[in-house]
Amino acid sequence: MNAWVVDIHEMQNTPLSLVGGKGSHLGQISRIQGVQVPGGFCVTTTGYRKALERNNLFQDLLARLAVLKLEDRDRIGDISGKIRNCIMETELPSELSKAVEDALRKHGAGHAYAVRSSATAEDLPHASFAGQYETYLNVIGQSQILQHIRKCWASAYTDRAVFYRMQNGIDHRQADLAVIVQRMIFPYVSGIMFTADPFTSNRKVVSIEAGFGLGETLVSGVALADCYRVKGNEISDKTIAVKQWAIHGLKEGGTETVPLGLEQQMAQALTDQQILQLAHIGRKIESHLGQPQDIEWCLADGTFYIVQSRPITTLYPIPESREPGNRVYVSVGHQQMMTDPMKPLGLSLFLLTTPAPMRQAGGRLFVDVTQMLAAPAGRKSVIERLGQSDPLIKDALMTLLARGDFLPSTADDLHVQSSDSFLAQEPSLVDGAQREKDLKAWIDDHEKSLAALKQTIRTKSGTDLFDFILADLPCLRSFLFDPRTSAFMEAMKAAAWLNDNMYAWLGEKNAADTLVQSVSNNITSEMGLALLDVADVIRPYPDVIDYLQHAKADRFLEDLMELRGGREARAAILAFLQKYGMRCVGEIDVTRTRWSENPIELVPMLLGNIRNFGPNAGRRRFAQGRQEALKKEKTLLARLRQLPDGEEKAGKTKRMIDWLRKFIGYREYPKYGMVSRFFVYKQALLKEAARLVQKKVIRETEDIYFLTFEELREVVRTSYADQQIIQARKEAFKRFEKLTPPRVITSDGEIFSGTYRREDLPTGALPGLPVSSGVIEGRARVVLRMEQARLEEGDILVTAFTDPSWTPLVVSIKGLVTEVGGRMTHGAVIAREYGIPAIVGVENATGRIKDGQRIRVNGTEGYVEIL
Repeated sequence: MNAWVVDIHEMQNTPLSLVGGKGSHLGQISRIQGVQVPGGFCVTTTGYRKALERNNLFQDLLARLAVLKLEDRDRIGDISGKIRNCIMETELPSELSKAVEDALRKHGAGHAYAVRSSATAEDLPHASFAGQYETYLNVIGQSQILQHIRKCWASAYTDRAVFYRMQNGIDHRQADLAVIVQRMIFPYVSGIMFTADPFTSNRKVVSIEAGFGLGETLVSGVALADCYRVKGNEISDKTIAVKQWAIHGLKEGGTETVPLGLEQQMAQALTDQQILQLAHIGRKIESHLGQPQDIEWCLADGTFYIVQSRPITTLYPIPESREPGNRVYVSVGHQQMMTDPMKPLGLSLFLLTTPAPMRQAGGRLFVDVTQMLAAPAGRKSVIERLGQSDPLIKDALMTLLARGDFLPSTADDLHVQSSDSFLAQEPSLVDGAQREKDLKAWIDDHEKSLAALKQTIRTKSGTDLFDFILADLPCLRSFLFDPRTSAFMEAMKAAAWLNDNMYAWLGEKNAADTLVQSVSNNITSEMGLALLDVADVIRPYPDVIDYLQHAKADRFLEDLMELRGGREARAAILAFLQKYGMRCVGEIDVTRTRWSENPIELVPMLLGNIRNFGPNAGRRRFAQGRQEALKKEKTLLARLRQLPDGEEKAGKTKRMIDWLRKFIGYREYPKYGMVSRFFVYKQALLKEAARLVQKKVIRETEDIYFLTFEELREVVRTSYADQQIIQARKEAFKRFEKLTPPRVITSDGEIFSGTYRREDLPTGALPGLPVSSGVIEGRARVVLRMEQARLEEGDILVTAFTDPSWTPLVVSIKGLVTEVGGRMTHGAVIAREYGIPAIVGVENATGRIKDGQRIRVNGTEGYVEIL
């Protein structure tokens, strides 16, 4: 093999580091029987490196670029432009020019060629670099080809390519470029083929776009394309576009855009037979490369040519399953208010707590609901239950069933009642005193069991520790599924009963939202108020406040002791952590950092409380909420007594309100208990990890997060860990972080998202589910990470999801908008208790609402207006 140039049909086994992603794929598919790839050669990365490695100006500019951040847009643009100019003025090595001359003589020096960039950092599993580097068509003559090789090299430093690498964490020094020089095909028709539908993600559908002339016609947006979809061996859908223009190559080089005649504009670009033939070629390529592909193709003289193929990096992985037939999976993260990926240890430990048929994909968990949906009698029930946690899950399932081509459906599937109506069956409010005793005993039993666990687990190590945790997990499961919790389940039904009946009898919407303010026994809302109390301790001490504004994680609590008021502040923070320190964002994943492990995460919330509230705000807020709830109750009962059968209606309503206020707060305790136990397990496992580091079995304690519970047990038993597996999982986790998990996905990979079907919205309003009544206007603060929140009084929090750890932030806001959630998820419950208007399930809220915009949140009707 020539170090400078390698023939396309000879580079199947050439390292990617020499020919780049595009070249590597072309080399592989050129060997597939029945797949035609235009002849040509690849100028390897050797030429790029040799041409630039001794260019001092290039190296200096590259070093300056490497230290910039994404926000330095102007400086990035300036330096990138200078790098491009530098590359275009670079003299090519004589050996490279000679190798290109020899290759052109072999393939035909007088022919026209397409010159395409092929980077070593492209077509990666997590970053395709599609459209980032340049392609030049119909280039004729050696001097022009050499000049366009330089242009391809320079395209590695367009602003968009530089930003793309930075966003994907790829070092600019990894951006070596090879260049593909390929015989130019002058096609009658060309286009793009996806071997998985890019809109639905269905792996069994091939999607083809086709237009007349060169593929640049479609890429540049000059003309619309026909769209064909092939499922199996049949064309399932065709859309014939009006194709007004085509781009053709000129004999002297370059291209021209020409108008098409009316008859050709309306013609189907490919025949049905050609569509099926092309889809068959696509499946061959996909099978050979092992994953769905984005393929550029062209048709000339009756032959299909493949000019490029790259993996589709945007597809969400299909949950792993061994069950036969069509399967339907529902996201657990959308129900648990944590749609971020989980690390393997967190996934495996969570799986040990539940009997549900769960599957993994993309670092997330999904429940296989196929069997539940298959039984018509239980289908309506499961859809309603899932709809309570996220109404868009319900709509997605109804859409899937209504289509009728994946799972059998019935007419009843189209008439599922609303979530509230399902819940509004009259609750069984019997023996309240005994049920309250049962709940208190349930909590007391858990606290005693947790204390015993903390005491005993200290004596365990090695594989005995793992056996001990496995033996303790049934205690956690019995706590989570204890029948004594039925009282707060009835309280949830009471809330729905009140909402339905107060609207039916009085025209009052979402009456329960006010009635649940400041209820007792809510461990989560109490946490938010407790942090206000910590702020009260700190407020009198300016030195402590100043310290907190500049505090660093190292010795954060220890250094407090040196300040006036520092001891008091430290004691208050430690008391808070004693009760709530096991909490954090994404707390269902045991690997996430807890507040007690990094207490400085509390500082922004403490400073916000000091800034936005006065002394005793927690107690005043609780008392105010309680007064508003009592006032609402009094008003409702008085209005009911004016109705026919008013005394009876008022009496039943009073019983519902009493039950609701007495028991609904307990609903937050199961998750608190679960994460408390998880944290005890985690602390013991980290001690084992420290021993493994000391023995040099693993490199750092957090390596254990990338092993499952059983794998970690085996590592402890054998004192051996496969570092390649750990590293591969770390890299996979980075890819998973970039993925957006679907609410519903099938075993075909098809994604169903769900929509709100409403026609009563103001123009431009963003619909969602109203979960806490009221209307509020204010500044939107779009917050993606809780520790980055800097909230002022009157702000409206806009975020992807809120779990219990966000509660201290919710105390200080005036409104809440999330992308995920239902009426009984944590953010909704806390918003109602604090009396904050809230809407959940607003699709892409953090993208459509910009930080700092003034918005109106209508938590009664369920929409957001950007003002």
